[in-house]
Amino acid sequence: MFQGDLASPRGRAAAWFDSLFVDHAVLRLGWGNLAEVVPGKLYRVNHPTPGRLARLKRKLGLVTLINLRGQRKCGSDALSRDAAAKLGLIHLDMAFESRGAPHRERILRFAEIYRTLQTPALMHCKSGADRAGLASGLAILFEGGTAADALKQLSWRYGHISRSSTGILDAFFIHYASVAEGRMPFLEWVAAEYDEVALRQNFRAHGLSSFINDRILVRE
Repeated sequence: MFQGDLASPRGRAAAWFDSLFVDHAVLRLGWGNLAEVVPGKLYRVNHPTPGRLARLKRKLGLVTLINLRGQRKCGSDALSRDAAAKLGLIHLDMAFESRGAPHRERILRFAEIYRTLQTPALMHCKSGADRAGLASGLAILFEGGTAADALKQLSWRYGHISRSSTGILDAFFIHYASVAEGRMPFLEWVAAEYDEVALRQNFRAHGLSSFINDRILVRE
C-alpha cells in the first residue's frame, strides 16, 4: 500500500512502482477501453496513467475527471490526482461498489454531481469495466435513456463479466426495467422504492466466473 507522497523523486518512483505492479497498471499500459457514454459530454476509461490523461485532455477537451474508486492509498490514485491538478482538471471522487447492490445514497449523490457537472468529463475506476459501467448506465438513465441502453454499458467489450459477482450491477438495471420502467422515473424509483437489501439477497453469481474475476484477474 503506497503511503508516501510525490514531493521527492524517491516518492514519485515509489508511486510508479506501486501503480504498475501492485495496482496492476502495467496491464493497462497496452489495453485501454476508452468509450463515449454521452456524446461530447461524458466518457469512460480504465484508470489512466498521467501521460494518457494528458493525451485524453488534449483529444477530448476534458474539464473534469471523476474517480469512481474513491480516495485510495495507492500509487495510481496519487499520480492521477497530481496529474489532474497539473492539467487544470476538476477532480471529483464518487466511489461506487463493484460487487454489491448499488447504494441508494450513492446513486442520488451521483445524480446531483451529474446535474452540475462541468463537461466534457472522464470517469474511471480501476479496470473501467464494472463501476465505470454502472456509472455510465446511470448517466444514460439520467439523460432519459432506457434500462436496456444502460445495461449495454456492462459488457465484455469493457471487460465486464456478468455471470460473476459483478453481475449484481446488471441485476440492478434489469430489476428497474422489470418493476418500474415506464411506471415511474428512475430517480423517483431509486428514492422511493429501490430495495438494495432485497436485490443483494436475490442475486446469485456463478462460482467459476467469480473465481476468474476475483482471483485470476484480481479485479477490485
